[in-house]
Amino acid sequence: MDLGELTRALAQFRDERDWARFHTLRNLIVSLNLEAAELLELTQWKDDAGVAALLADNGGLEALRDECADVLLYLLMIAEKGGFDLLDAAAAKLEKNARRYPVEACRGSSRKYTQFGPAAPDTRAGRVV
Repeated sequence: MDLGELTRALAQFRDERDWARFHTLRNLIVSLNLEAAELLELTQWKDDAGVAALLADNGGLEALRDECADVLLYLLMIAEKGGFDLLDAAAAKLEKNARRYPVEACRGSSRKYTQFGPAAPDTRAGRVV
């Protein structure tokens, strides 16, 4: 199943239950963040060894899969509501990040792209950062 098929199946699931009226863009974004928090909660108070143990445990791995799936499903619903293709948006963002983070300037560095030198154009709201 590709993302388009998954989005259509998700919309059908939603529509069969008459939930579209609850799925405003704002509500979907809020719900995405709640699901992301549930994903984060899986690693709360764990060090790297604890997270590795989570992956080794069938119940822990299932919980991780479920929370990741919830995040993906909300992202798909947000993209559907926003009228854009999520794969296209992700590919465009990857290209933008490749320009913002040139290998020669950032390899092995955790610095933000704004710390690499002259201001880089940022297309959000016509700003330059």
